[in-house]
Amino acid sequence: MGRLRRDRLLPLLLLCSLLAADLYFHVWPEVRRRGGLLLLLTGRPLPPSSCPCTSHPSPVPHNVSRPAPSKLRELFLHPLHLGAPQPLPDTEDHLLSGSKAIRSYRRQVSRWNRKQKFYREELNMTYPDIQAAQLNLQANWLRFHQEISHSGLYPRDSLTVPKLLEDISNFNTISADYSPDEKALLGTCDCSQIVKPSGVHLKLVLRFQDFGKAMFKPMRQKREEETPEDVFYFVDSQRHNAEIAAFHLDRILDFRRVPPVAGRMINITQEILDVASNEDLQSVFFISPANNVCFFAKCLYMCKAEYAVCGNPHLLEGALVAFLPSLKLAPRVSVLNPWIRSYTFTGKEAWEVNPFYCNTLKQHYPYNNSNRLLNIIDMAIFDFLIGNMDRHHYEMFTKFEENGFLIHLDNARGFGKHSQDEISILAPLYQCCMIRKTTLQRLKLLALEDYRLSDVMRESLLQDLLAPILTEPHLLALDRRLQKILDTVKSCIEINGEKQVVIEDSFEEPV
Repeated sequence: MGRLRRDRLLPLLLLCSLLAADLYFHVWPEVRRRGGLLLLLTGRPLPPSSCPCTSHPSPVPHNVSRPAPSKLRELFLHPLHLGAPQPLPDTEDHLLSGSKAIRSYRRQVSRWNRKQKFYREELNMTYPDIQAAQLNLQANWLRFHQEISHSGLYPRDSLTVPKLLEDISNFNTISADYSPDEKALLGTCDCSQIVKPSGVHLKLVLRFQDFGKAMFKPMRQKREEETPEDVFYFVDSQRHNAEIAAFHLDRILDFRRVPPVAGRMINITQEILDVASNEDLQSVFFISPANNVCFFAKCLYMCKAEYAVCGNPHLLEGALVAFLPSLKLAPRVSVLNPWIRSYTFTGKEAWEVNPFYCNTLKQHYPYNNSNRLLNIIDMAIFDFLIGNMDRHHYEMFTKFEENGFLIHLDNARGFGKHSQDEISILAPLYQCCMIRKTTLQRLKLLALEDYRLSDVMRESLLQDLLAPILTEPHLLALDRRLQKILDTVKSCIEINGEKQVVIEDSFEEPV
């Protein structure tokens, strides 16, 4: 009998030991953390005065660095970037009439649905799960179009642009086709008027599930590659990362004249080939010897496999540029840049040989309007910062007439040479010796340590899915070029006086 009790006692002692260990190592530390026995017995916490803990945050150890303040956020909170409130929709300051735009887009959706239905019927394709496209009045691309106003492509405080960038970075594509330029190159016009015989012109129009559109410009050059010195500007590669960086720089300068651009990895099989109904586009896809899917533009100059772009094996990175309203809905005029460069190997334009070219230009319409000339100078400053020598035309919305802003389209030939500053791009500035006052104020702001241009650009570009967008030498080149712009303005002021050089913003809202 005693032996039986002894056998029961041993397991009991073992269980008691385990319970004591659990209380000591698990329950008691938790009771102490929550406030001691009073909390355990009553369920009420200790009063604040008797709590053994402290409500003050523990000091950060000296060897742990605090996050640096956002220079980009501080820049956008600066008075120069706040400006006056934007006009309400449907006022004369906006590009589109809301009701007219919606009617036009509804017709576009109906036409697209009819074309897709006809295409499927023609090929005897049956997809019972395919739904007809619908116009979503809350779509961000539509809101973007409705926000375009006299002062820029989007307001300073736009909540739509970040959402639009997210949409074009993630939405599924429902169709892919050549751009209007590429279609023209198939024989309906003179190819030489649209593209130079360089084999670098390739872009596609992608339509997304919300019926928005973007121009896809694929990667053709790695970020760390520089344009060789013996390559002419008009045969230079078009860089997708230059389009992305140009949008961010334009926003930082507060010009707001570049359409929103986002980087994205595209599956060129699923998101281009499988949704393309254009037989010409379908016919230029092929498999490379490395088993990568490739495609090329089909026109007189470029119908060659060596001009193709290839996925890895299907994925290809590129820039997606948001579409502006159609020309039918919002007509634009394309104007020859008065500082256009010669597109021959030996020729020179008038401004290249005549240092007084601007004086002659100001005697003729439309450059007798100082606002147009100041916009040209803004554009030259922007192009100098990105190193773009290929600004042969500029576009304007006809609704805004003479006082409208210039749209900075096609920036893919920027950021080619970080080691060279092409000072001739600044010819409008140093020949006319004029600059808009707010432009100069913002440039001076970006030269300060607290708002350094390279730092805010670096921070802004980190928001893109394809970051890093620019290499460090390109970012540092921005600071160097900015200083050269300010030095040029300083020289103009020393010669002509500040009143003649720095022009008040008579056609902009006050800042």
